Amino acid sequence: MRLRFAVALLAVAAAAAAVLVTIFLVHDALADGDPASDYLISQPLFVSFKANLSGGDSTRLRELLDDSKQKGFPLKVAVIAGPYDLGSVPSLFGTPQKYADFLGQEDYYFFKDPLLVVMPQGYGLYNHGRPVPHEDRAVVAKLPAPKTAVTGPLIASAERAVKALAARRGISLAAASEKKGSGPWRDRLVIVAGVLVLAGIAVLVRTIVRRR
Repeated sequence: MRLRFAVALLAVAAAAAAVLVTIFLVHDALADGDPASDYLISQPLFVSFKANLSGGDSTRLRELLDDSKQKGFPLKVAVIAGPYDLGSVPSLFGTPQKYADFLGQEDYYFFKDPLLVVMPQGYGLYNHGRPVPHEDRAVVAKLPAPKTAVTGPLIASAERAVKALAARRGISLAAASEKKGSGPWRDRLVIVAGVLVLAGIAVLVRTIVRRR
């Protein structure tokens, strides 16, 4: 029985290691070209590789974009913290409007949603080959440049820009976690509870194995 249990543990450990290796290989592969262009084909948001790999740093922003789409204003957003996020075109870092034009044209045949690029230096807009509405440019022009490569404040700046662009259209946005009364502390409590449950299961399994 102990031998079987040990073999099972080794199998679980091997599977976990394989998953981690796959994650990092995919992460590096996407970084070879222009990562944002790959991400935005299938989802509304690309966030700097400096952010939490699980996406936890950007959960609220994703929820705002989901709400915006449901209310009739689909929007693609790329949050760029450094040259590494641009893959093969690092020279475009620091010029958010130039990169917005580049990224929008690169994905021209894959999506038609308006595009917002957020960098420490400011914001860039692209409108699928059409002129960006003057009102949208005026909205982002009033926003202060993030002036930071720290992902938390940078993502917060993206949230403000998304809300401002939606408000210009008479749309008020709210993250799903806000609607449900969730928050950082609730999320942390859920994580702690999950860890305690797993620890309890591990103790129970160990006790059963010893008795047998």
